[in-house]
Amino acid sequence: MHSGITENKASELLKRYGFNELPSAKSKSVGRIAFEVIKEPMFILLISCGSVYLLLGDYLEGISLLCSVSVIIFISFYQHRKTENSLAALRQLSSPRALVIRNGTEKRIAGREVVPEDIIVLHEGDRVPADAILLECNHLSLDESLLTGESVPVIKSEESENKIYSGTLVVQGKGIAKVTSTGTNTQFGIIGTSLQSIEQDSTRLQREMKTLIRNLFIGGAVISIGVIAAFYFTRGNFLNSLLTGLSAAMAILPEEFPVVLTVFLALGAWRLSKNKVLTRKPSAIETLGSATVLCSDKTGTITQNKMEMAALYCNGKTYSKQDFKSYEKNISYLIKLLFNASSNKSIDPMEKAIVSEHEKQQIPMEKFQLLKEYPLSKELFAMTRVLKSEKDKTIHIYCKGAPEVVFKLCRLSATDTDIYTKAVQEMAGKAYSVLAAAQSDWQNQELPEKQSDIHFRFAGLVAFEDPIRPEVPKAIKECNEAGIKVIMITGDYPATARCIAKQIGLQNDDNVLTGDELKSMSADDLQKKIKHTHVFARIVPEQKLQLIQALKANGEIVAMTGDGVNDAPALKAADIGVAMGMKGTDVAREASSLVLLDDNFASIVHAIHSGRRIFDNLQKAMSYILAIHIPIIGLVLLPAMFSWLPILLTPLHIVFMELIIDPVCSIAFESEQEEESIMNRPPRKPDELFFGWRKILFSFLKGLMLLVMVLTIYFLSIKEGHSENEVRAIAFSSLIIGNVFLILTSLSDTRNFFSVILEKNIAVLLISVIAFAILLLTISIPLLQDIFSFDFPGYKHFISSFIGSLILLLSLESIKIVRKMF
Repeated sequence: MHSGITENKASELLKRYGFNELPSAKSKSVGRIAFEVIKEPMFILLISCGSVYLLLGDYLEGISLLCSVSVIIFISFYQHRKTENSLAALRQLSSPRALVIRNGTEKRIAGREVVPEDIIVLHEGDRVPADAILLECNHLSLDESLLTGESVPVIKSEESENKIYSGTLVVQGKGIAKVTSTGTNTQFGIIGTSLQSIEQDSTRLQREMKTLIRNLFIGGAVISIGVIAAFYFTRGNFLNSLLTGLSAAMAILPEEFPVVLTVFLALGAWRLSKNKVLTRKPSAIETLGSATVLCSDKTGTITQNKMEMAALYCNGKTYSKQDFKSYEKNISYLIKLLFNASSNKSIDPMEKAIVSEHEKQQIPMEKFQLLKEYPLSKELFAMTRVLKSEKDKTIHIYCKGAPEVVFKLCRLSATDTDIYTKAVQEMAGKAYSVLAAAQSDWQNQELPEKQSDIHFRFAGLVAFEDPIRPEVPKAIKECNEAGIKVIMITGDYPATARCIAKQIGLQNDDNVLTGDELKSMSADDLQKKIKHTHVFARIVPEQKLQLIQALKANGEIVAMTGDGVNDAPALKAADIGVAMGMKGTDVAREASSLVLLDDNFASIVHAIHSGRRIFDNLQKAMSYILAIHIPIIGLVLLPAMFSWLPILLTPLHIVFMELIIDPVCSIAFESEQEEESIMNRPPRKPDELFFGWRKILFSFLKGLMLLVMVLTIYFLSIKEGHSENEVRAIAFSSLIIGNVFLILTSLSDTRNFFSVILEKNIAVLLISVIAFAILLLTISIPLLQDIFSFDFPGYKHFISSFIGSLILLLSLESIKIVRKMF
């Protein structure tokens, strides 16, 4: 009899070793989340810009910018907090309770309160709360798939295989064990702690954005000095030149970049959450869109991590599960026998599969009384149940177990054994787990002590499989079409891995690399071999990390999916870690960038689709920002350099432009639908810059075309003899109309502007209508004319603004058609 430790001793040990928790299980505080959101350089830049505007006396733009910063901070904070709360809820659901013996009595406590030296009692269905050594057990089997990746239960005993691990599940039997390690000292904890030594790289876009912002600061300083010098030498008055130059330079700087990036990622995270994908690191959304390799664990990710009856062999014929309905009469006897040989309340995956199939076939149930059960043991891998019929009081014995054991129990001839062994081998070749079934009728009153004393009749074979998730083949096909290489990593045997690979349509599935082969490979050899290998078998956790590092060394953008503790280091080392939310462990979830709340493999493909759409729209938004700032720069600098030209843009005009630019980039471009065939093109090259010179030059070209159009209208208006305020009104109108048309043509690289309008991007239509309405009011209402320094020249003089903008639109649409052709 085990008395366990005392409560006082438990309290002392709890103080010494701490709570039985993983280091990653602690939720971030409100203050810490707020600090992580605000410390981003992009937010610091925005707050700095707003502060400078206020210091310069430009209160309208300064307050507007700081207000927009506050909104973005709130959105990011809310999303971050929502993510943390979701993870906390998942942890609460998965937190086990523990039955311990203290002061000689059994009591149930929270798993976090278990301490070393505690005596824990385990029953079928319990989650092991800590690492322990078995003291005694009765036919104990554990599911260790979350730790090892193997879905087949492991039989434990006091003599050998006596170590049990935190987080594993009791699928059969019961036991008593003494806790040896808790918290960070368990196998779960050791892997969780090792994650701290793995450094995560910042995303490519984050690095590019920081470089761009730095260059923009330098460029802004140069522009500011140029504007100050130009105004001073052409107009005099150094103080006014200084204030005007700084105001103009701050307006010219595209401070929308950090706002747009943050809004895109925040809204992207919100959209993904609607599709059961929790975003822990919003920047990973952008990276996922450019992923070149998707590494997936087999158990629980590609497969369902449960057993299903795949085939039956009886009367010399094999029936696959597709034939069960057609040959119901032929197989009902064997299914009924297997059902009687199983406990219908068992959590053993194979017995659950038998019960499920029995219910599916709607086989009538007889009423039996259980007289005796011979459980599975390491000595005899078979279990037998003795049942007494309540109807006719006859005694029937049903047995199932390893085929070679059942063959011996049935005392088969060598010929029959060979026939049935061949059938077993055929099933095993398809990666099935196979059991044999047998039956006996008992006439005597006393039952033998051993199963081997019973004379059985062979009844047939049953094959089980861990079925693939039904959505996986389609998802992998989409990945192949999108140019994403899918790699399956498993701890199973090569034959099993090869069979699963064929079922899901994995390319080059015959080429399987094993963990043993991996051990003897150098890093260079692995980098070469991994380019042509899609399936890795008999892989241990450390090797998963090795594979991720080899792929990254080849310049790949790697996404890694998984749910077990063994996946956590690789999840963190990957560019994008994707964890399973329902079956995943805390360590795996918190090491990941994304969490699939429904464990649906197809959600990964949806996330990739969303990532590509976000990336495309982000590029278009940034391209538009660069383009629209070209005419702003030109229209500010030209009057500074040529004193005879009237000043066209004042800070107020620029603020009006910003009121259009900011919401268009943040909302309209983000909500634009994806390009045609977005998943039928390869990912962007890992070394391809987000702001490559070709994109910058094309943006510059679009902006230059808009500038030329506005200047043409500008000089035509001067030539027509209009006053300075009339010239400003006509030219500014052409800038606003041209800007709206630039937006319409920039929203899609493949569809024309008619299609964009018909697709009803509400944000664009709304912003365009508001812009035109406000423009109409500013040129027609006297009070607003005075504020904007406009004079009304008559509506007919704005026809040139519209025609010029229309010519710009048609020119850009023609360029789009030509680029699409080549």
